[in-house]
Amino acid sequence: METAAVLTQNLFSTPSAKTAHGLVRGPSRYRIVAVLDAPGHGHDAGELLDGQRRGIPVLKDLDTLLQSGVRPDWLVVGVATSGGVLPDDLKPVLAAALRLGIGVVNGLHDFVADDAELAAAAAASGARVIDIRRPRPRRELHFHTGAIDRVRAPRLAVLGTDCALGKRTTSQLLVAACRRHDLRAEMVYTGQTGWLQGSRYGFVLDATANDFVAGELEHAIVSCDRELHPDLIVLEGQSALRNPAGPCGAELMLSGGAHGVILQHAPARRFFDDQEHLHHEIPSLASELELIGMYGSRVLAIALNHEHLAAADRDAVRAQIERETGRLAFYPLLDGFDRVLPLVRAYLDAEASR
Repeated sequence: METAAVLTQNLFSTPSAKTAHGLVRGPSRYRIVAVLDAPGHGHDAGELLDGQRRGIPVLKDLDTLLQSGVRPDWLVVGVATSGGVLPDDLKPVLAAALRLGIGVVNGLHDFVADDAELAAAAAASGARVIDIRRPRPRRELHFHTGAIDRVRAPRLAVLGTDCALGKRTTSQLLVAACRRHDLRAEMVYTGQTGWLQGSRYGFVLDATANDFVAGELEHAIVSCDRELHPDLIVLEGQSALRNPAGPCGAELMLSGGAHGVILQHAPARRFFDDQEHLHHEIPSLASELELIGMYGSRVLAIALNHEHLAAADRDAVRAQIERETGRLAFYPLLDGFDRVLPLVRAYLDAEASR
């Protein structure tokens, strides 16, 4: 397996480093040897992230990593910025890596290969560059065909009331929990981090021309069903159903045929992520459940992001949400999925009788 260091500069302990967080938690298509983030220097990345030691050191910079005798095959851009902009302070680090022949993997909308200085550094050393979000050629894209109607495996979508909530992490953890309990589950990724984590089926939704989103989603689901015959296919959601900056989620229900939903929510948030200055309020959970029902799907459970919630308040918040919505609520990173799996099994039984 090729090795990679993950570059977050000074952002590892912020939501902007969610790509890095996914690779630290795993899985990953690369063996992660370090996270480069000056404020966390000397710590274990897992301990900084969620208190679980994972044997991935956080180092000050690329020079420190190389001086330790470790030379990775790749340097991964580990941040996800608003609008996918490549931060200026990352470019000198990327250029240094490329000049040394270390490849760069970038999941942002700003492409490394299109930056004159970075492209020249790569050309000089022969280093490889992977811009995950670079749109694929039209000839490689799939248009919706209706083949989704013949898919045997039920689909369950993990949608959110906002961005950067942990939808991908919840999807990965749900798949893992199903497998531990003898349910053959697979995930279809829809973002760049899913590709970085080595998921076999999926596409990068926000790098796909809108005409082909339904077809690419269908193709990933159909391929997964035909090749692996899973009991359940979990669809990773993007953004939110009513986020003004990027509404998303209806595709997974309409084009992907997900009749079941786990809805991710951050109870401590009032406004959409990065839109606090616009005062765009996140809709109520009750209205989100109603909207999802209008699409012909139903919410099985509500996954809670515990950011900015005091530990002493979490049980009360969870209980209040359960009373208000009539749905099971749980903290994926804290509670696990023991209470959720019976609901998933019931959903599978219901889908089998449709």
